[in-house]
Amino acid sequence: MENSDVITWSKEYFLNWSDFKAESNPSAFEDSSSYIKYHQTWTVNSEIFDGQIYFQIKDIQLYTQFLRHLSWVREKQSSSELLKHEQGHFDLAELLRPIFTEKIQNELINKKFPTFGKNDEQRKQFARRDSNLMIAKELEKCSYDLSQKRRKYDEDTELGQNVKKQKEHDEKFDELRKGS
Repeated sequence: MENSDVITWSKEYFLNWSDFKAESNPSAFEDSSSYIKYHQTWTVNSEIFDGQIYFQIKDIQLYTQFLRHLSWVREKQSSSELLKHEQGHFDLAELLRPIFTEKIQNELINKKFPTFGKNDEQRKQFARRDSNLMIAKELEKCSYDLSQKRRKYDEDTELGQNVKKQKEHDEKFDELRKGS
């Protein structure tokens, strides 16, 4: 079940200004801000090898999410062009999601990591905790890359004001929606 404060990217859903629930930031240069992150899921298997207990991370999945309570717009600036630009931030994150998923999987999947604990339940808890920390560390790198790509998108489009450049990006995002 989806939290009403979180929108998971889908090709059918387009952001609305009503999705921007936070108070606008008077000190910000921009007229709006979309808070976008990745949510991760995975499974962990454990086994004994040479008398040591190891865990393996399997099936890492990322989901692109828009957080309503952290996203904002200055009401007087809430144009359809600006909304299209903010949708572009969400679409850009989704466009990069498979690349980031593959990076994390290449780093962590099919590798054995030691774990400990006095019984199966403790070992499962430690494996879950440690795998979460490992994935979070890799996801932090991807989030940094995403922020750099978003900054470039803003520069290229001049925050959506450069109609020609915005249209070029919009065409890429339209292809994403057709191919998903």
